[in-house]
Amino acid sequence: MSFKALAIDLDGTLLIGEDLSTENRDAVRAAQAAGYEVIIATARWRHMAQRISTEIGLKGPIIACSGAEVYLPEQQQDIFDHRLPEAFTEELYNLCNENRCIATITVEDDVLLKLDGEPDAALLSEEMSWVPKLDPATHAKPRIAAIQGSALVADIKQNLLPKWSNDINLYDSIGPNGKIVITITAKAANKGEALRSACSHLSIDVQDVVSFGDAENDIEMFKITGASVAMGQAEDFIKQAATTTTLANTEHGVAAAIHKLLEKGHL
Repeated sequence: MSFKALAIDLDGTLLIGEDLSTENRDAVRAAQAAGYEVIIATARWRHMAQRISTEIGLKGPIIACSGAEVYLPEQQQDIFDHRLPEAFTEELYNLCNENRCIATITVEDDVLLKLDGEPDAALLSEEMSWVPKLDPATHAKPRIAAIQGSALVADIKQNLLPKWSNDINLYDSIGPNGKIVITITAKAANKGEALRSACSHLSIDVQDVVSFGDAENDIEMFKITGASVAMGQAEDFIKQAATTTTLANTEHGVAAAIHKLLEKGHL
């Protein structure tokens, strides 16, 4: 089968912690030079994904916020944008304000950091701002909430998720520090639907795409693409959802799979 595009997750896939390895960067550049469209598909906010995309030299659509947003860097506009329900957001914010946690909330072009104790502003990227409390009136219509904190996460899963399961997606993922982070988006927002939108913009069939990922929120891409690659460190159910497995992200698994694809034309 001849493929035309790659859709690549960041954390635990293309990145090692916060770093883009030379091996992965050069392999993605080689794929682009060979004619492949490359789409970044991440749970991170758009600004962070765009910095990685720029470092590699990519110009294609960016799937951000776990599929809540598809952004076109050259046009500086969204072609896919789904927000969390207002009533759910109010309940979530109340829980976050009542518990110790680290919560990053993407609202429009801003990323809010709810953290106990104000961090050094110099350590935050320019799009981020610390807030001591989340306000549903001021911080309305978020695309995604990413939350750490064992007690709060358990509370959300036990009490909030059953009530809102028809309206939201909740996924466990591994953050760059190796800890579990739950990501929450609107039901219509997932990487699969976002990838359909990106492919439509590029006039590419989703079956012509190879998707790469390591976490539960990548499975929606795996379901629709012509081939899918799970990272070597991914859990078994992630690997079983993919058509093939590569090396771990710490072993430059993306680069290994891309080199095989470029040399043999298949995975």
